[in-house]
Amino acid sequence: MAIWLTKDSRVIVQGMTGSEGMKHTKRMLAAGTNIVGGVNPRKAGTSVDIDGTNVPVFGTVADAMAQTGADVTVIFVPPAFTKGAVIEAIDAGIPLAVVITEGMPVHDTASFWAHAVATGNRTRIIGPNCPGIASPGASNAGIIPADIAGSGRIGLVSKSGTLTYQMMYELRDIGFSTCVGIGGDPIIGTTHIDALAAFQDDPETEAIVMIGEIGGDAEERAAEFIKANVTKPVVGYIAGFTAPPGKTMGHAGAIISGSSGTAEAKKVALEAAGVKVGKTPSETARLMREVMGR
Repeated sequence: MAIWLTKDSRVIVQGMTGSEGMKHTKRMLAAGTNIVGGVNPRKAGTSVDIDGTNVPVFGTVADAMAQTGADVTVIFVPPAFTKGAVIEAIDAGIPLAVVITEGMPVHDTASFWAHAVATGNRTRIIGPNCPGIASPGASNAGIIPADIAGSGRIGLVSKSGTLTYQMMYELRDIGFSTCVGIGGDPIIGTTHIDALAAFQDDPETEAIVMIGEIGGDAEERAAEFIKANVTKPVVGYIAGFTAPPGKTMGHAGAIISGSSGTAEAKKVALEAAGVKVGKTPSETARLMREVMGR
């Protein structure tokens, strides 16, 4: 089992014919992802040969969905055009849109997120500025390396791309049901809470790793949700234990004010909800090994 992305997912790539889109489409195909098309209005009706796989190009997301049954789109579009690409995907009613693009203006993200809500939340958005989602051994939508971990019974949700990869590597012998990189921008489409709820409901996920970072209160809110709703063991890590207070660090959302938003405050909140929190990624992996009896 997996959440949101399975072996049956039919994936299209908006921006497939660009350099980044093409590079990662090749990588996703090699990982076994069922790529059924690309979207580029200027190249509609053509096709691209990718390592022996003929991938058709459609003019719109709606056309691609109608002709292929696509239910996932991965968006590799420059920041200036990403809002339009996401809104197009929402209007087409695709169930999952994975927005890889970094450097998006926050008001653009707010705009497409508001549009998604106004049209009934038919489309789950992951990102922007995220590595995507991977269900090892089944499908890979985004830029998460496919060969660093196999399938297993741990669910992973992370704000950080690189820490997603590290945690997958540290626990590669146990394996993962699904790994979700939600991104660290101030506004994101899918939150820790969304992923925690999905993993809680997934019968094949036994335990959950949650990676957060300094700034904001998303992790504190996740702690409240865990306390009230999650019965599976959760292990956590907060990036930024050594960050100086009051200084913006890393991701766009990471600003500390007083004690609010610090790694220590988030650790306290999570531990109060029964979450074991590591001080380093490796310690966090060790805690999960204990949970899994490994």
